[in-house]
This record gives sequence, C-alpha cells and structure tokens, in this order.
Amino acid sequence: MTRIFSGVRPTGHLTLGDYLGALRGWADEEQHRAEALFCVVDLHALTVDHDPARVRRLSRQAVTLLLAVGLDPRRCTLFVQSHVAEHTRLAYLMECVADDDEMLRLARYREKAECARARGGSVRLSLLTCPVLMAADILAYGTEEVSVDEDQAQHLELTRNLATRFNQRYGRTFVVPKATRPVVGVRVRDLQDPTSAMGTSHARGAGVVHLLDEAEAVREKVMGAVADAGPDLVYDPAGRPGTANLLDVLAACGGGDPEKLAGAYDSYGALKKDTAEAVVELLRPVRERHAELVADPGYVDSVLRDGAGRAREMARPRVDAAYRGVGLLPVG
Repeated sequence: MTRIFSGVRPTGHLTLGDYLGALRGWADEEQHRAEALFCVVDLHALTVDHDPARVRRLSRQAVTLLLAVGLDPRRCTLFVQSHVAEHTRLAYLMECVADDDEMLRLARYREKAECARARGGSVRLSLLTCPVLMAADILAYGTEEVSVDEDQAQHLELTRNLATRFNQRYGRTFVVPKATRPVVGVRVRDLQDPTSAMGTSHARGAGVVHLLDEAEAVREKVMGAVADAGPDLVYDPAGRPGTANLLDVLAACGGGDPEKLAGAYDSYGALKKDTAEAVVELLRPVRERHAELVADPGYVDSVLRDGAGRAREMARPRVDAAYRGVGLLPVG
C-alpha cells in the first residue's frame, strides 16, 4: 500500500479553506486508499515569534479537529511532530546534505526575510532551515506520495533533491517521493479579499470562516462577503472573483457545479444566503464532534500516544540507517 504524509501547522485556527482544500479529502479518501500519516507539525510553528501557550493550545485544537472531520486512528496514524524525535534527528543530517545557496533561493524565506529587513528586523535561522525539517518529516517514513499545491511544490522538489543526493553519497536509504495533486482541490478565497486564499496564516477577520465559528458568525461573514458589480450573476473567477468564490464554496458544500449554480440565482443576496446556510450545515457535525472530543481529553491523549508510537516504529529504522550511512557510531 502506498505511504503518504501530510501535515498541518498550528499557527492559526483551521478554516473553511483548510477543510475544503485538504482536510475533507484526507478523511474521505486518503486515509482509505493509502497507509496515511497525518501530523500536526508543531516544530514548524517555532520558526517565527510565537506565544508558547498559544502554540500548545492550537496544536491540541488541530489534533481534535482532525479527529472531528473524520480521521480515524484505526485507519491512519495521527500524531504531533515533536512527539517523535526522529524528525529532528534526521533534520540535522539533511542540513549536512543541503547547500546554503539552495536554501537561500527558496521563495518563502527570501520574501519573509526581505519584509523583515525592510522593517529593520531579521528572521530566525530556523526559518531558513525549515524546509530541511520539512524534508525530514517526509523522508523519515519512506513516504511515496506527498499531496502538494503550487505553493509547496518548491519545497517538495528540495526534498526530492536531498533524498537523491543522500542516496548517491551514502547508499540508498530514502524513498524519493513524488508529488500528487490534492484529492479535494477547492481553493477557497478570503471572503473580503477574493484574490487571497483563506488559510490559517490570515489574521482574524471578517473574510475568514473558522471551523469552530458559531453558526451566526458564519452567516454574518458569508452575508458580508465581497460580491462583484454587474447586472448578471455569472461564474467568472478572473473577472468576478468574489462571486466565483461564493459559487465555489456553495458547490463544494453540496457537490454541485459552480457554473450551473450561477444560472439558478438572480440576486447576490439569495446566493449569499444559500451559501451561508450550506456552510453552517457543513460545519455543524464538525463542531459537534469537536465538542464531544474536548469533553473526552483522555481519548485524544490516547490517540496521540498510540500515533506517536506507531510513527516512531516506522521512522526509527530508516533514521538509524541514515546515521550509520553518514559514519556515526551506533548506540551500544
């Protein structure tokens, strides 16, 4: 069975964009078709200034929401990155294989570093080496497939290059993973800025629907969404991104076609109302299941404990082999 790895970073509250863009696909398809590992990558949250209590709280919330959307610990391995030491063990070896120039060329680091310097500041060294840790996350498990969108393609290419380089220098140790497209590729846009994706990195705002928003908050945000001027309600992502975003969300909630849905409405108000109710109903079982899990912390703890144990068993032999390959003495 194909082995896959996916992670979610606990740097913000999970959103409707996260759910429709990835999490629903993890639950409905990926955990059933493959040997799937799903990880809350909490170490990646430390690459920027952060509140320790908030990282801890959001990590726990992310695990609970992954269970609430339908990840089944009997079918997949769900764990927290920092609970498995093999990630950081392997990350250092990958740093010894990576070149500084290829790290400096990565767009994400370059953009954030330039913004920080423009404000007279700097960024943490861990932000530069974060893609190496990401490579270790993937390579430790012999991952064969990684679902990536355009924003992550450069980092997966680095992972492939590091695996190939290590294998050539020290003997075949790592599987070179291939990229796959997300199972559910609905790219939900910010309701107030439909040119930007709705994701956990966004600040709190009227354009972002969080999975744990109360029903009335969801309705208020959707009803206040930006809609485009024009007498006709049409599906035109380039010319009318706000309207297209609402149609995409409505279609994703109900399994319809956004172009056909456009023809069923003669007013933006009606479209917004139906979209709001569709989102409320989509998220209702997630919120209800989340509340049940919060009331049973012992179960969540057991999932994390068992998941970390399985992850260690999968990762440790390969990481130990990598340590031997580079010339380090084995433990007694």
